[in-house]
Amino acid sequence: MGVFNNLFSSKNVNPEEQKDKIAWIPLTSVDQLIEIKQNSSKRPQIIFKHSTSCGISSMVLRSFRNSYSLEGNQADLYFLDLHRYREVSNEVAKKFQVYHQSPQVLIIKNGFAVAHESHGGITSLNLSSYI
Repeated sequence: MGVFNNLFSSKNVNPEEQKDKIAWIPLTSVDQLIEIKQNSSKRPQIIFKHSTSCGISSMVLRSFRNSYSLEGNQADLYFLDLHRYREVSNEVAKKFQVYHQSPQVLIIKNGFAVAHESHGGITSLNLSSYI
């Protein structure tokens, strides 16, 4: 069982605590969605919705972090912990008219979700094509 615990464990997946190449912005407030919508006219805003209790979500997050190749000024990348900020997650779905899934990535440009993927589709998203 140790192999499966290591593979599917959601321990240590909080991006604020990990040293990686992504400058995550914690998405913790519904008010930030106004900011995201406004800033999306300057550069893409990316929202990564993560379930801290889901092994698949943890694996996708790890894969996403390992393959992320955008420079810091090309896009703003938000991290949403679905369990801690359920109200924010619900508002993301409503404001950007995207059915909630987990894990999920949304790309916001000019106030609209121009792309979104969930599960395995996240790693096949070509983020640079939205820059």
